[in-house]
Amino acid sequence: MNEGDRDPVRTGRPKRADARRNKEALLDAAAAVFVTSGVEAPIRDIAAEAGIGTATIYRHFPTRADLIIAVYRHQVEALAEAGPALLTNGGTPHAALGRWIDTFVDFLATKHGLAAVLQSDDPCFDPLHSYFLDRLLPVCTQLLDAAADSGEIRSDLDAYELMRGVASLCAGAGDNPRYDARRLVELLIAGLRLPR
Repeated sequence: MNEGDRDPVRTGRPKRADARRNKEALLDAAAAVFVTSGVEAPIRDIAAEAGIGTATIYRHFPTRADLIIAVYRHQVEALAEAGPALLTNGGTPHAALGRWIDTFVDFLATKHGLAAVLQSDDPCFDPLHSYFLDRLLPVCTQLLDAAADSGEIRSDLDAYELMRGVASLCAGAGDNPRYDARRLVELLIAGLRLPR
């Protein structure tokens, strides 16, 4: 193996920007297919969505579990980065919280079929719940604190309770077309506002 052939992840060097973008596009395509077809969707469907060959997917992710974990982590990271960005991009902290929760609802929607996989006996999925909490609870706390500090919402709200409540509202939808989880979550976030 030549020095230039080494895996940048193993050597600590960052991947080229185009390689990172390609991998992110692949993960976004896999997430889109998971939403419509579940995590057991054929790899060829993911490859078609991404506009690549199946061999490329297997080169990056030798097993389906590797792909599922990568998609999950990719989405958690995007959600974690979105919180601070929403706070700095203008608008009120309550509006930033609402937009972030809306993104969180989108994240929950992409977990179509993932819940069963995460609760399986496969130990490779065990760390994902802790990873989710470690990355997203501080972001939600930051958004709640900013909205409370601005006087828009009460100061005694707990990020874990809020995220769990939103997840429960989303889980209740199932396949019922009369149940609009997004509308209920919007009502919940609107209800956090203090009267002016």
